[in-house]
Amino acid sequence: MSPGAARAAGRAPSQVLVRNLNPGVVAALKQRAKRKGHSLEHELRRILTEAARPERGDLLAEADRIRAMSPGPLRDSVDLIREERDRR
Repeated sequence: MSPGAARAAGRAPSQVLVRNLNPGVVAALKQRAKRKGHSLEHELRRILTEAARPERGDLLAEADRIRAMSPGPLRDSVDLIREERDRR
């Protein structure tokens, strides 16, 4: 979420200060941002946002948890419609 979008949603964007970064790391990040036509801040925001997304394994585990709450396999709707027609 962009800082403007965060403000519009009623949430102030957070700020983070990272100290003692290796100057080579900072230089590499500046070059990366420059190659993409972004500011260093924009590129760092993009990197951190991507890193904070749930990992595939976490998403699969959540899907399994939700699936385990269901009573069992779903029945084919065609069969359910036929059974309902037969009852009439």
